[in-house]
Amino acid sequence: MNLKKYLKDLENCPCGHTHTFDTEVVEIGSGMTGKAGQILADAGFPKKVLIVGDDNTMKVSKGLLESLADAGFDVSKKLVYDNMKYARVEQVREVEALAKDVGGIISVGTGSLNDICRVSSYELDKKFCIFATAPSMDGFASDTAPIIENDFKISWKARQPMVIIADTKILAKAPTELKSAGFGDMVAKYLGVLDWKISNLLTGEYYCPAVAQLTLDALAKCVSLADKVTAEDEESAGAIMEALVLSGLAMKLAGCSRPASGSEHVLSHYWECYKLARGIWPEFHGKKVGVATLEMVKIYRNVADRYETVKAHADTTDWDKVYAAFSEKQLPDVKKLNDPTITDKVDPKLLEESWEQIRQMIYHDLPTEEELRRVMKLAGCATTPEEIHVTPELYELGIRYHNYMRYRIHLPRLFPMLDIDVMSLVK
Repeated sequence: MNLKKYLKDLENCPCGHTHTFDTEVVEIGSGMTGKAGQILADAGFPKKVLIVGDDNTMKVSKGLLESLADAGFDVSKKLVYDNMKYARVEQVREVEALAKDVGGIISVGTGSLNDICRVSSYELDKKFCIFATAPSMDGFASDTAPIIENDFKISWKARQPMVIIADTKILAKAPTELKSAGFGDMVAKYLGVLDWKISNLLTGEYYCPAVAQLTLDALAKCVSLADKVTAEDEESAGAIMEALVLSGLAMKLAGCSRPASGSEHVLSHYWECYKLARGIWPEFHGKKVGVATLEMVKIYRNVADRYETVKAHADTTDWDKVYAAFSEKQLPDVKKLNDPTITDKVDPKLLEESWEQIRQMIYHDLPTEEELRRVMKLAGCATTPEEIHVTPELYELGIRYHNYMRYRIHLPRLFPMLDIDVMSLVK
């Protein structure tokens, strides 16, 4: 990827911000496993490293350790999990304990493996590299990471990878479920960018049209390849991987996760944390996010169709009901995030006056539920709550209360100001 071109194109950006990122090298191509050591050596990556992976990712990356050793890297320190499925603070601490005397951390895998390593790299001030094994999520180049602590998932400050390497031979043969999950994570960008624009309109939150467009261009590239996601095709796997990396770079360029995630991510997080608190496997991140995106697109489209005008007032949230929707472990975080609550920043009169503009943004920016479902099915994605084992009870809890997990404006968070029952919009 031509990283310098992205930065050059954003020089003197009209948004007034200086855009930058820390990633120096992104190499995506066939046979990169054998070249990984030389790529890292040429980039000046520290020679003493900690390798972090799991049984599955290390197995498919055969030849990587040899490539690193041949290039003069000390790969004697390894942390290999049985099967990493989600990132907890305890795992961050395990990585940190082993990484104190190395110069860099190499994550072999994707998703949660990357997340615990990027947080550890940031907190220990170590260089970080990702050797990706599946195009399964959009956070490869991100400088934040969702970490679970006290059954609550929040974004932690993290180290953006210095180097990202992906072998399309490995990506193409990744499990179909993981490749489809990556597509599910990408379609969330429709809502992420829209919620960002709505917040900018109502609260003046910083928004950059150029970074937003960069994200939407990556999304369009993915959507154009929907029918090739599940195929063992190196060219399409590489193109999708590039789009996923670009989405992460956009987050860094914006200085927040706004370009990549909106209400759909928080809904997915609610379902995930609810299950984790009860010892239930919550499904892959992108798989859940795709389903959540479909549900939210339906809600956004329905509210635009059914409410041509609105009457707004101060937030009338029933906080007793909100707190009852979270576990005792989660409550301190929920209360902290809502004191003060984000809707204090929204002027009811401005919300009323802006409603028609918001409706038009919904129609312009979001696909219809039917069109989104069609492309997701082409990509092999889950499209119903049942497919991710979300019961009707859990579905309603998530739809009603997910937005209280973030101090951030998403469209459904405004419904208590408009006397709109969100559950009336799901059909």
